[in-house]
Amino acid sequence: MVVTRIAPSPTGDPHVGTAYQALFDYIWAKKNGGKFIVRVEDTDQKRYDAESENKILELFGWLGLSYAEGPDLGGPHGPYRQSQRLELYRKYADQLIESGQAYRAFETPQELEAIRKELLEGGKRAGYDGRARNLEPEDSARRAQAKEPYVVRFKTPRQGTTVVQDELRGPVEFENLGLEDTVLLKADGFPTYHLAVVVDDHLMGVSDVIRGEEWLPSAPIHVLLYQALGWPQPKWYHLPLLLDPEGGKLSKRKGNASINRYREMGVLPQALLNYLGLMGWSFPDGREIFSLEEMAQVFTWERMSLGGSAFSWDKLKWFNGKYIREVLSLDELTQRIQPFLEKAGYTYSSEQYLKQVIEAMRARFETLQEFVDKSGYFFHDDYPTSEKALAKLKEGGAFLPELLELLTGLPDFLPETTEPALKGFAEAKGVKAGAVMQPLRAALTGSLETPGMFEILMLLGREPVLKRLARALPLLAD
Repeated sequence: MVVTRIAPSPTGDPHVGTAYQALFDYIWAKKNGGKFIVRVEDTDQKRYDAESENKILELFGWLGLSYAEGPDLGGPHGPYRQSQRLELYRKYADQLIESGQAYRAFETPQELEAIRKELLEGGKRAGYDGRARNLEPEDSARRAQAKEPYVVRFKTPRQGTTVVQDELRGPVEFENLGLEDTVLLKADGFPTYHLAVVVDDHLMGVSDVIRGEEWLPSAPIHVLLYQALGWPQPKWYHLPLLLDPEGGKLSKRKGNASINRYREMGVLPQALLNYLGLMGWSFPDGREIFSLEEMAQVFTWERMSLGGSAFSWDKLKWFNGKYIREVLSLDELTQRIQPFLEKAGYTYSSEQYLKQVIEAMRARFETLQEFVDKSGYFFHDDYPTSEKALAKLKEGGAFLPELLELLTGLPDFLPETTEPALKGFAEAKGVKAGAVMQPLRAALTGSLETPGMFEILMLLGREPVLKRLARALPLLAD
């Protein structure tokens, strides 16, 4: 069985990169009838944030990336938080020490700093020189028994090469001499990523490790650990990086990588996944809009591009607009918009009215928040008037008193009634229709970027229209 996993670190807001990696983990498992699991890498206890963990797990539900095992679901390979698996890591660290493939290192922080300085002064790479390799096993055990602080380091080979068989790149070769004796277990008993990821992936039956390209330099250590523990390796896939529009790494510090930011702006999960699916991969027939199911049906690794893809807000917004206009049903779009209206404090007479407003505005917004920002005049009278709208209002304001009188006398505000009345008014005044419609639009909405005038009159209805027109008259005097 193909088993994939995502193992995020809960140290802040969920990152776009987490959704990106989770998508390909999910798709590959789904494609093969396999299993996608979630575990939490919370060994960095200083930065661990319980609220961040909740947000990450909730993110997968929002995206629709369901998983078979996880910290909130349980499963046969739990626990699914690394902080609850410390005895396992200690067990395998001790096993590596006993087999002579790892060792205890007792250097203090001050001694480690002196070693780094010495290496730099000697023209070598800063790091650790492996001097604790030479400790006699009995002396090492005695010092550990005496409660002297130590870390466990992996004894990397000093000769030859290690090959990482990457499924996307082919064999990637690393000189062993360039590999440091990596810390596996820290002095506080918590593992580093390197030991934990190998132990967890093996014990959880992960067959395919799909992760970011930034982990490729660490992959030889993981290959060597699998060999040292006598375990078969999983298949390795290192995904191309997500880049920002300037070509740098996508970063939450720049404000362009937080999933919460895009959710708050009203990006749809379907649109986000669709866009992320095209980050380094392409649909066989070249289409840009597709569902998770459609992606899983045709997915192959051969269609991945390794150059790295720029994550563009403009492009994501375009995708979101396409989903709003062409993919989502009116019922689903209404359901998605309602929480944004509630947050803004907007109320409406009925869901049917809301649906009519959404349909009227559908071509004019690309995010759910943009709908709220652009449609306030449909839900309350306290809307601002833009400078351009105010200019049009004053330019054609002489018509407003007569328009108020005309509209007051109409039997209803249906388009078949208002259209001939307003066009006839313009014709009688000897002006183009726009000279009448624009100031009327400005008076009723405070904006010039709205649906059609006759649609607005019908949706707002008699009382609000007449009230707003009367309210606009003093603006002209001002």
